[in-house]
Amino acid sequence: MKLIVGLGNPGRKYTGTRHNIGFDVMAELARKYGQSTPRAKFQGELVEALLGGERALLLTPLTYMNLSGSSVQPARDFYKLTNGEILVVCDDFNLPLGRLRIRRKGSAGGQKGLDDILRRLGSDEVARLRIGIGQPDEHRAAADFVLSKFTPEEANTVKETLKRATDAVVVWATEGVEACMNRFNAS
Repeated sequence: MKLIVGLGNPGRKYTGTRHNIGFDVMAELARKYGQSTPRAKFQGELVEALLGGERALLLTPLTYMNLSGSSVQPARDFYKLTNGEILVVCDDFNLPLGRLRIRRKGSAGGQKGLDDILRRLGSDEVARLRIGIGQPDEHRAAADFVLSKFTPEEANTVKETLKRATDAVVVWATEGVEACMNRFNAS
């Protein structure tokens, strides 16, 4: 079994923002592959899914981004999963809009939700799928930028990115992190 975690902030105010692209990927995965209705568990929303024959749990922490680990760590422990069976999907404003970057391990790179997860799990050996949301211009604070909505001009790129990110999660779950990196990091 795999645990796929999409990061974002709960509430209508944050719907459609750049920071919530992890939530958007979870919604698309649940729509396409969900095997259960969403239920409240581990301070989040949990959906059972079947990804290409692989059982998976789709977790959307509802703790706000910076406290995501308080949802992920109890889920990992309850299902007796290893850190290698977890994939975190999150935004990255250091990547161009639409760019995907999959890594097996590493630092949080300034992403505070991922940082909290790594700290609570006690390891940086957790796979992550970073999704490029574009970069703020020099006149805009990063915090304001990540909480902004995508522009109408970016809509088609975002739609295609969500499709590719969903495909990347399925490849990670069924073929492993190396296959996923080889297929999606280059595009």
